[in-house]
Amino acid sequence: MKRIASQDWYRIRRVSDGITFIDEPHIQEFYRCNIWHVRGRDRDLLVDSGMGVVSLRNWVPLVTERPLTAVASHTHFDHIGCHHEFDDRCVHRAEAELLAHPTRGNTLAEPYVTDEIFHALPPAPYQSATYAVKSAPATRLLEDGDIVDLGDRHFEVIHTPGHSPGGIALYEAATRTLFSGDIVYDGPLIEDTYHADADDYARSMQRLLSLDVNIVHGGHFPSFDGRRLHSILRDWLAEKRSSRTEVVRPYS
Repeated sequence: MKRIASQDWYRIRRVSDGITFIDEPHIQEFYRCNIWHVRGRDRDLLVDSGMGVVSLRNWVPLVTERPLTAVASHTHFDHIGCHHEFDDRCVHRAEAELLAHPTRGNTLAEPYVTDEIFHALPPAPYQSATYAVKSAPATRLLEDGDIVDLGDRHFEVIHTPGHSPGGIALYEAATRTLFSGDIVYDGPLIEDTYHADADDYARSMQRLLSLDVNIVHGGHFPSFDGRRLHSILRDWLAEKRSSRTEVVRPYS
């Protein structure tokens, strides 16, 4: 398979409201994490950091221009690969141990990271068989209701367990912007990881339904508006209620 040079690995697109979208286009869409950079008055915010197969700090100058807080929406391999490159690292308390001591198993690199998840491979000496996330112990542990303060922008931490125990979303009330991580996005949702919980998932989806949202920037797939968010949430909840109330009729 073809290999891509480091300088061509990332794709960057300015969105709006000081938000920049960063991704790794040579990874298949289903496995490709959305990385979000938010410009603040006093410091910047990075929501997730990709696979870590190519350095963000070396090849995306935007992330080195100012003091920056790197937040992990959760600790699966595709979201925390470059967290070790930043001095200020935040994660929910429930997944602090995983960020500090990642393995191929607890980050889901095993069994998902194979050559098949790429359209083209990262530069040598990358090998899928030996890929591993580097340790990045958190400098701050997040709890539900905490605020990530950029000076002129304030993002509330919303604990959204279900996809994983320490999954979080970040909500900016002033702009009605939601960074949702992997609890909800406009694509196939993953509800069966080794530490997923169906009841937690349902509670998180119900909680998000109460938010007044203008735009959602998810962990995967394109961004979407609040109307689409509520449609996804309602459809998901209705499907779960239906599956729980189905009754198998006895033979007559």
